Amino acid sequence: QAQPVESGGGWVQPGGSLRLSCAASEQTYSTHTMGWFRQAPEREREFVAAVWLSDGAPYYEDFAKGRFTISRDNAKKMIYLQMNNLKPEDTAVYYCAQASVSRGVWRGDHWGQGTQVTVSS
Repeated sequence: QAQPVESGGGWVQPGGSLRLSCAASEQTYSTHTMGWFRQAPEREREFVAAVWLSDGAPYYEDFAKGRFTISRDNAKKMIYLQMNNLKPEDTAVYYCAQASVSRGVWRGDHWGQGTQVTVSS
């Protein structure tokens, strides 16, 4: 399977917005729940949000609720993460991946290369 390809990262001031995009292969997109994860410097990679394969319903980590919106475009095989009201602590490399959940813990597989998001003034 081809790895997902992320784009849309960059530098933004606190309170600003960014929209991340993830291009997935047909096989990946059609057979997996997809998610966004992030890794800040010197921290472990963490789950951000996922969008279910079955019905497109979203699921968010607590810090993302109310600020981030995940969506998928079935025609384009794309997954998006709209991020609003960004904070310095959102600074991280953001990854798109196949997502699964077990006992309340989300895990990713088949990672993309990531896209850097930097929030600072």
